[in-house]
Amino acid sequence: MILFATTVYPQKGEILFFQTNWGNTLSWDAFCERAKASGFDGIDVWLPNEAESQQQLNAALKKHDLKLNLMHGTDNSLPFEESLEAYKKKLYVLVSWKPVVINSQTGSDFFSMEQNTAFIKAANAISKETGIPIYHETHRGRFSYTLPITLDYLKKISDLRLTADISHWMVVHESLLEGRDAMLSDVIAKTDHIHARVGHAESPQVNDPKAPEWKRAVDRHLDIWEKVIRKFWAENDRPMTVTSEFGPPYYMPALPYTQLPVSDQWEANVYMMNIIKQRLGLD
Repeated sequence: MILFATTVYPQKGEILFFQTNWGNTLSWDAFCERAKASGFDGIDVWLPNEAESQQQLNAALKKHDLKLNLMHGTDNSLPFEESLEAYKKKLYVLVSWKPVVINSQTGSDFFSMEQNTAFIKAANAISKETGIPIYHETHRGRFSYTLPITLDYLKKISDLRLTADISHWMVVHESLLEGRDAMLSDVIAKTDHIHARVGHAESPQVNDPKAPEWKRAVDRHLDIWEKVIRKFWAENDRPMTVTSEFGPPYYMPALPYTQLPVSDQWEANVYMMNIIKQRLGLD
C-alpha cells in the first residue's frame, strides 16, 4: 500500500509552479530531478494506471521533494451514465494521493447542459467531501469550450471553480479576447488555477513564446494571468498554483516529414514560469 503525505502550503502571496509531464519520455526519477533543477515546485501529471509506475512516481516525488497536481477528464467515448460513474470512481482514486490540485477536463461540448452539470456537481461534491481542490479547465471540446457558454455555467453553479487555460479560447474565438475584459472578469473571479500556455487566433500554442512576433499574445495572457493571481492572493491565505503547459508535437508545431518540433518544449515551460515571476516581482 502506498502512503501519501498531506500537502503543506507555503504562505500567502506565493505561487507554486508545476511542470507538466505531457509528452515526457524520461523515467519518473529523471523527470522529477530535471523539474526540481529547473525551479519547479511540483509536477502536473495524468496518474499512470500501472502499480509499478505509480510506485516509481511516488518515490520520485519524495526523493526530489516535489508537490503533485493530478489531471482528470470525462471519457467522451462512453455513454453519459457510464461515463459519469467512471469519472466519479477515478476521482476517488486521485484524491487518495492528496494532490495540491486536481484539474478536470470536464464534460463534453456534445453533452447537454444538464449532463455537463452532473459531472461538475459530482466533482464539487467529492472535493467538498475530501478537502481536495478540484478545478474545471476551460478547454476545447468540454463544457467550457467558449467564454459565453462558460459564463452560463458560472451563473448556474455557484461553487464552480475554474482552471483558466485561456489559450483555448484564443483560438476558439479567433482573437486575443481584446475588448472582452468585462466578460473575462467573471471568469477571473472564479479561477483558482492557471495553465500557462500562450495561444493565438489560429492555434492554442505559439511555436516559441520567446519569439518577438508573439509579444502581443504573450503580454495579453500575462495581463489576464496577473489579474487572476492578484485577485486570488487578495482573497485566499494559500498560494496560487500555475502549471507551465506548453505541449509536445502536435501542439508544438513540427517540421514536415521529420516531425521535429520547431522549438524546445521544456525550455518554453521554464520560460513561462520565469516571465510570470518577473511580472509579479517574484524573481
